Amino acid sequence: MTEHLSPESLNTLDPDEQSSLRVRSRSPHPYHHQNTDLPHLSDRFSLRNRQAQSTGSGSGDDAQLEPSSTAWPPLPRDSPQTSDSGSEADDEHFWKGLPAPKTNLHKGLRGLNEPLSGSSTPLPSPAALDGHAVRAVEKALTPVDTPESRRLLEAIRRRRRVIVRRITEAGILLALGLMVASNPQVSGLIKIWGKDILFLAISYTGLLVLYPLRVVAWGYRNHSPTHPIPLELPAHFDPAPLLYPPAITLFVSLLVSSNNPAGVLPNLVLSLCSIPQSVIPKVNPYATYDVIAWGVSCLPLIWSPRQREIFEVENPDSFISEETAVLLYPLHQSLCVVLHHLTTTSLLTAELQLLSIALINVLLLASSPQIQILKALLWGGGLSLLVFCGPVIRWGIALARVPKWRFRRASISQSPPLWKSLAQAFSLRRMKNELLRTNFEETVYDTVGSSDDETGPLFRKPTRVKTFGPSHPVTADIDSLPSSPTFGDDAFANGNSFVRRHTLSHMDHIVRRNATHTPSGRKKRATSMSVRPFFKLTHEQATLRKWLYAGYVYVCILTIILIGIRTYVQKFALDGNEPIGWALGYLLGDLPWFRYQVVMANLERWICLPSRSGSEPGKQCHFGWVQHIRHDDFGEANTRLLLSVYWLGILIVGLIIVFRLKDIYEVDTRRKVFHFMMVGMFLPATYVDPTYAALALSLILAVFLILDLLRASQLPPLSKPIASFLAPYVDGRDFRGPVVISHIFLLIGCAIPLWLALASIPRTGSGYLAGWEVPTHEVSMVSGVICVGLGDAAASLIGRRYGHRKWLWGGGKSLEGSVAFAIAVFAGLAAASIWLKVGGWPATSEQAGVFASARNSAMCASMASLTEAVLTGGNDNVIVPVVLWTCVKSLGI
Repeated sequence: MTEHLSPESLNTLDPDEQSSLRVRSRSPHPYHHQNTDLPHLSDRFSLRNRQAQSTGSGSGDDAQLEPSSTAWPPLPRDSPQTSDSGSEADDEHFWKGLPAPKTNLHKGLRGLNEPLSGSSTPLPSPAALDGHAVRAVEKALTPVDTPESRRLLEAIRRRRRVIVRRITEAGILLALGLMVASNPQVSGLIKIWGKDILFLAISYTGLLVLYPLRVVAWGYRNHSPTHPIPLELPAHFDPAPLLYPPAITLFVSLLVSSNNPAGVLPNLVLSLCSIPQSVIPKVNPYATYDVIAWGVSCLPLIWSPRQREIFEVENPDSFISEETAVLLYPLHQSLCVVLHHLTTTSLLTAELQLLSIALINVLLLASSPQIQILKALLWGGGLSLLVFCGPVIRWGIALARVPKWRFRRASISQSPPLWKSLAQAFSLRRMKNELLRTNFEETVYDTVGSSDDETGPLFRKPTRVKTFGPSHPVTADIDSLPSSPTFGDDAFANGNSFVRRHTLSHMDHIVRRNATHTPSGRKKRATSMSVRPFFKLTHEQATLRKWLYAGYVYVCILTIILIGIRTYVQKFALDGNEPIGWALGYLLGDLPWFRYQVVMANLERWICLPSRSGSEPGKQCHFGWVQHIRHDDFGEANTRLLLSVYWLGILIVGLIIVFRLKDIYEVDTRRKVFHFMMVGMFLPATYVDPTYAALALSLILAVFLILDLLRASQLPPLSKPIASFLAPYVDGRDFRGPVVISHIFLLIGCAIPLWLALASIPRTGSGYLAGWEVPTHEVSMVSGVICVGLGDAAASLIGRRYGHRKWLWGGGKSLEGSVAFAIAVFAGLAAASIWLKVGGWPATSEQAGVFASARNSAMCASMASLTEAVLTGGNDNVIVPVVLWTCVKSLGI
């Protein structure tokens, strides 16, 4: 075959033959190869050795021009051998005839100042470089400009940039702590808890300083290092688990505890619990709960000053007991294990720690009705689903992973169900076939056989027809079969042969595939024990079982909501009022026809009706003209209905815009429409009824979590529509694990600042609405909406379009995007301050002058923008809003 493909043979062909050969060379089979199976891993090296020997021993141009029939296709220089998907086989890139597409540029900076890489494989991480070689290059720079020296110098510069980035990240938290300490309300708490905070800082710093000493001691104990101090700071070092969980927990607790001082002690303990386990020395490295770490978390209980004891005596119901505080460490560690089991790689370490701390705070310190409802949804609903639906969901996921061809085929002898047999017996198609059946249909399966076959069943499968070789029975072995197509020249001369059609031309040898190893020599992956029992099911039985699993999960969800969560909310959040009746009065209580129907049906004990609007004129005048219109003109319930209609209208308009822009803009641009939707929904409406907005965000968060659970469980009929709807809007972070976190983090980034602001403000209200009104408002309520909706969207849009200058430490963030983030946040804070003053709502803190407010807003915007640019160990839609809320709350904007 190879002699027909040589260049000399091509020149001897006619032009028509060359054109036909050219057409055939561009066949739609780019991965076609001569062999019927991939060679073994060892065959490739032997093949290369034979080719090298033949090339060296060959003489003349014929030996050089004659290509091998199994030579590997050359890969283009600008196409990488590997892909980002990671789903290719081990040896697939050796066989592909077409080059892989060029790797697209990453999201962020594109175009200018982007040097092109000359290799298909990225440079290794600087952490893998030898530190002594790096220092040698630093001390003696050779005049010879070699690629190795350039690579080492670039690694040195990159490591210095990383150090600058981490120092900046630590400086941000230090400045944030100074802002928190400058708050007048926090200064009073510092006088009481100052000693505990100081001891906490000393303990934390001592553990951080002790860690490198432990590393050096371990190095000398296990081997003799070549350098006196065997320490290297890797370029991929991320300090987020060290910095954010302890610092943010302490700062937020101090700002929130101005209204509830009981929140300081458990958060001091949780700050010590969130320190990474590798930093604390361990007695038993394999123990789940380390004794030393548990003892370190109990240190705030030993530092109890006398002032705090007096404060606890005055408010005994607000403070948790010492026994509960001691058990916070095992609770935190167990919760982190459970959350990691549920989310796997979807959450980073810092995010996992912060989520566990937030859930524990909701469990221990929930007092307002809104947080009690959130506690019932997250803790009651989450634990109930985990206990009752966890095994069934795991079975559903395992069943969904089984391909259809792995299920057992239904045998003919197996009797079908009674209803299916009756349906087939009385079907019109069967009657028609019985009446119109011809003799040919009756004898189509009749074959000539032996006497043994005559006693067999009446209906049998058609016999296999021989497609190659003579028609008489072949008694020879398989080795006696012809090995080339030339056999057909003599065989088809007589009439005892079949005419060949759509069959293999010849068969050199029959290759038996290995059942335990792949063709490349890699051992095949064993089937999981949890999946093997499903192989015994037929496809119909597997489908029925999926629907049974789905029905059980749906019934459990409804039962948990209607019985468990409803009972808890009635007792702890609504003062004994039935939740469904309370919700009807909360939303429809000001409609005249609804009030009339409730009174006529004598349902006042079930449905709580508010007082008529305008019954007490002038009561809400000192809360501003918006509050006056809400209470006296529209009515509180009607105002909530108007807000609901307003939110639904913005949601519908936003979805229409997203679908219209589907074919015009890329995914990252269309995703920002949802950010602007959050701004339009909550920036003007949060001040009108903050508690209702907080309740709505809690309910939407619960709905998002349930829908994502159904999507990840792959249970019919909702899993596929949900996955299809979310598929166009996911990013790379959503592919890290089983949870699609983009929309959930967007909602959490808007909701957490509002929940924290309400936790620091006392509550008012009377009757069935006790705890559902706030006496004051503040800008920090909408700081999350401003950060996520305006800042993040502006940074992404401006940075992708005009961002050409990177930060000193590199990465995907640009200076133009960070400036746009700061300007958007500053404008949002200014607009929120103006709306707070125009609406006439009383502010929580004293309002400063225009220039002081502008200065504080600029500081908060700059701090949030810098955090967004430097952050790597957490999602910016969660951590940056909390940082901005801390700045706004501390400076009293």
